[in-house]
Amino acid sequence: MKTLSELRATPRLVIKFSSEDGGIAEAYFFSSKKPYPATVIFSWGGGWDHVSVSFTNRCPTWEEMCEAKRMFFHPGETAWEYHPMESEYVNNHPYCLHIWRCQHSSIPIPPAWMLGKKKGQTFSEAMQQGKQALAAMEDTHAQ
Repeated sequence: MKTLSELRATPRLVIKFSSEDGGIAEAYFFSSKKPYPATVIFSWGGGWDHVSVSFTNRCPTWEEMCEAKRMFFHPGETAWEYHPMESEYVNNHPYCLHIWRCQHSSIPIPPAWMLGKKKGQTFSEAMQQGKQALAAMEDTHAQ
């Protein structure tokens, strides 16, 4: 997660208050696409980076969550929206979504070829990459 100094310098982000000790902060996030600000609560303590984004009358869009991810995290950091088992659900606000990043380990992510083609890659190249990876897995299991 970006430092508090980096976040304070972020355009369209207005920090209302913050705890300097790694606790919690609240901000308004002015989207480049929508006229109304989102309320953002973010924290960086307990081994987790966390950003929640909410509006009073609707959930944030995928694009708004991507924009929040870019605002709060460095490009090389993987962060995710997390879906725990249903017995662990917590819902204190009906229009709030969360972004998480564990500070001490990384979550495995699927290879890009399982999702589709990367920017600058053709569909055929992505398919070929997938076929090669699957063939390598078959070779490993055959041994």
